Amino acid sequence: MKFGCCANMVATGPDGIGLEIVEQLAEVGYDYIELSLAHMMALPDAEFRALALRVARSGIRCEACNNFYPRTVRLTGDTVDWQQVQEYTGRALARAAELGAQTIVFGSSGAKNVPEGFPMARAWEQIVETLRMADPSAAEHGITIVIEPLNRLESNIVLTAREGLALVRQVDRPHIKLLVDYYHMTLEDESPDILLEAGPEVRHIHFARVEGRSFPVEIETGYCPFFANLKKIGYDGSVSVEAYTADFASDAPHALAVLQSLCLEPMANR
Repeated sequence: MKFGCCANMVATGPDGIGLEIVEQLAEVGYDYIELSLAHMMALPDAEFRALALRVARSGIRCEACNNFYPRTVRLTGDTVDWQQVQEYTGRALARAAELGAQTIVFGSSGAKNVPEGFPMARAWEQIVETLRMADPSAAEHGITIVIEPLNRLESNIVLTAREGLALVRQVDRPHIKLLVDYYHMTLEDESPDILLEAGPEVRHIHFARVEGRSFPVEIETGYCPFFANLKKIGYDGSVSVEAYTADFASDAPHALAVLQSLCLEPMANR
């Protein structure tokens, strides 16, 4: 497996991207950095080119981007501007491709949360339409879009990995797959056995300690069954720490060590 970190969760700069940690991640031994696409889309071209250059010089890549859509690009409800959605999708995928990203995370609660009183079934169909529209452009750029189910404190649609899997299957496009987030899955009291059902549809993982959505600096009981199931399905993809910390310099290497140890075969039996 490859291990990365969602930089926006520990960002200290005014742009909210978190690029300031990229050299530290490389030094500690992470394989990649995961950057917020919505935040990067707000950058002027010159600033984005400078960001891409810094990543290129860091020694690691931006292999994944989270936060696909900003809340200003509505995806559900009566106010969806389909032309805006199409134009933003094309520009965002092109910019992610410039960075060399292979995976884009579609959580985007602010964009997809269903307005009060709007039919949930129609909102679901709007999301299906958006993902089917995005698939050809994702294919053109060699990108996979992964659906990220979010917990009910953050979203009101696509709340479990099982629902995310159902959405993947309904969209039925080769570049639309599933992300399983340990934090959201646990808050929704969902069994890690969903990984066994989803199998090859799982293309990306987010991971955090549930308490405080913090860096996983020590192995806890629930981690082992989760990683054991990842190994059972032959998962060898990317795992990103998506967590908060007040001490990045200390927590980043400890979290990497925990994730690496969880991938060792004996861990499946703990």
